[in-house]
Amino acid sequence: MIYILVALKAEAQAFVDKFKLKNYKNENISVMVSGIGRENMKRATMEVLNNFKDNDIIVNIGICGANLDYDIGQLIQIDAINYKNQTYTINKDAFVTIECMDEEVNNSRYEIVDMESYGFYDAIIHSSTIKNILIFKVVSDHFEPRKVTKDGTKSLIFNAIDKLFALNLR
Repeated sequence: MIYILVALKAEAQAFVDKFKLKNYKNENISVMVSGIGRENMKRATMEVLNNFKDNDIIVNIGICGANLDYDIGQLIQIDAINYKNQTYTINKDAFVTIECMDEEVNNSRYEIVDMESYGFYDAIIHSSTIKNILIFKVVSDHFEPRKVTKDGTKSLIFNAIDKLFALNLR
């Protein structure tokens, strides 16, 4: 089973539409909407871990704000997370680090920002059954969160799904 954790219903709807999911799942994919924020993502991830089996895959995907080095719609695999001035490495060959913040960011002081990645990581890192932590983000804006819409979010995630599955989710 591939467990996909997202923060927003619009993000989940992209997977529902792409894979014709009923009640957010089929025999191969289960999508869970956590709600916005680190604690909501942590709770949702812990719930998924209760059903997790050795050959399952768990992934967090969602939108993020990024600086102008990144294109709107660009899919980014996250290798490390900064949260409260501490770095947590997911991939020892880290290339891309995301800042996980507790509030929306509307300035380009950071490279990439979201509000859920550390909650996902924090829930999984304490589990001995998880071998790979996969976090992917799709750039939704250049630190202009007020411009992000439900339809735009759904479209951005939908357009990234094929690339996401081609990269790592087989």
